[in-house]
Amino acid sequence: MSAAALTAPRPSNHPTSAFTPPGLGRLTRVELRKMVDTRAGFWLLIAAVALTFVVVAVRAVVGDAQDHTFLAVLNYGLQPVAILLPIAGVLLVTSEWSQRTALITFALTPMRSRILVAKLLASVALVSAMLVMVLVAVAAAVLIAAPGVEGTWEGGAPMIGQSAVYLITGMITGVAFGAALLASAPAIVAIFALPMAWAGVVSLPVLEDVAPWIDTVRSIGAMSEEVYSATQWAQAGTSLALWMVVPLLIGTYRVTRREISV
Repeated sequence: MSAAALTAPRPSNHPTSAFTPPGLGRLTRVELRKMVDTRAGFWLLIAAVALTFVVVAVRAVVGDAQDHTFLAVLNYGLQPVAILLPIAGVLLVTSEWSQRTALITFALTPMRSRILVAKLLASVALVSAMLVMVLVAVAAAVLIAAPGVEGTWEGGAPMIGQSAVYLITGMITGVAFGAALLASAPAIVAIFALPMAWAGVVSLPVLEDVAPWIDTVRSIGAMSEEVYSATQWAQAGTSLALWMVVPLLIGTYRVTRREISV
């Protein structure tokens, strides 16, 4: 028997069958697609776009010339998106558990924190696209309704930046509550009911001084209406730490630790 027949083949250091987890960019694109794949997500975004155009058109027609400035119309045009996008953020997380796709998702990407990061990145990308849509609709309406009016475009640049923060924080809050509760109905109720109930609590005279620092209704509500001062930004930061960061940390723990049932 030859020596070649007795020699066992050496194992390869680079197996060709090794599984490579999807990259973060690919995961983000997948999460973006999930937002429109479901009937709820698709019609939610359609409703946000349709309501934005309706509100902007009505605002551009009703009122005097000073009501047709870029800032005045932008404030109203942002509201449909600001209300509906957090719901899309909730559904992006909770759909994994309600539609029983979590087993497939986490089997392909065992590091669950990467999935959550991809959902956050997809949420920011969706908000950016919706903000561009709102700005185009508002600019077109202002050009038609108030051409040549003095001060029409005044303060537009800083308000665009604030509008982005306003929408992004609302969307991430929706993702955070969805991750913390992992159920659509309780999370949707929570993102609307809890801030309003808390606003009632902090309206007590004894909490008047501290209320702007812990109440997002006061600290974030005016972000689409006026340019913020340093103090207002500090108040927004502390209230968001309570209502966005804390639920997101809780949600991260729950998503990464929860058992998946078949």
